[in-house]
Amino acid sequence: MDKEKKLKQTQEEEEMEFKDCENHSQQAQQEEEEEEEEKIEIGDEIIRSKIGIMRALAERDDPSVKEVDDFMIRRFLRARDLDIEKANTMLLKYLSWRRTFLPKGFVSESEISNQLADNKLCMQGVDKQGRPIVVAFGGRHKPTKGNLEEVKRFVVYGLEKICARMPRGQEKFVAIGDLEGWGYSNSDIRAYVASLSILQDCYPERLAKLFIVHVPYIFMTAWKVVYPFIDSRTKKKIIFVENKKLKSTLLNDIDESQLPDIYGGKLPLVPIENC
Repeated sequence: MDKEKKLKQTQEEEEMEFKDCENHSQQAQQEEEEEEEEKIEIGDEIIRSKIGIMRALAERDDPSVKEVDDFMIRRFLRARDLDIEKANTMLLKYLSWRRTFLPKGFVSESEISNQLADNKLCMQGVDKQGRPIVVAFGGRHKPTKGNLEEVKRFVVYGLEKICARMPRGQEKFVAIGDLEGWGYSNSDIRAYVASLSILQDCYPERLAKLFIVHVPYIFMTAWKVVYPFIDSRTKKKIIFVENKKLKSTLLNDIDESQLPDIYGGKLPLVPIENC
């Protein structure tokens, strides 16, 4: 009897935590929109000036910065709240990482065959702002297949594919993290933290929004561990979605004609390697 009571209490606590996350996500989304409006008011002139200063500073330490476009420099600046010194340090670290991690400039599919076989990352359609939509299936991840290095290369492969598919004038993508069928056998904290690090440190300001859907309550155990590794800017982009509000929430940002068919839309998902 005591065990049943304890189990029920734990489930109720996790349910409350999930609802708190959802409420926080909605508030964060509103704050993000207000923040974007504020940035527009700052004016392009100030940003252009900072881009020029940062470029000159970075080129002194790494001549390859000449090949970097202004959009990338702007993304790194935004990731560090327009602090030139911090953004410059971040950019130089990224360029050094890229030379080491991607000496050929890309990840070949033969290096990540175990990850591709699970069909856990797909793309299809764009949101109402023209940003590509990516769907990642957490329940299809198998920690026992491959190793952490392969997972990292898979994440970079996916991000490179997504960035290459950006429509002209777009810099960001929208992601749906689908946790249907997720259980402890799919939990991989090291992979989650490594993926976050790559996204935040090497591809800053690429993620527009992350909708987390079909969330089982047991996921909150893993979420508590991962949450401290998420930076404040990324936290504002994460939206937990209740099952009963799934389609309506997604339709706020995505037209039905562009919504993946598994969420009641019109488009079938395409595996990332076929994009």
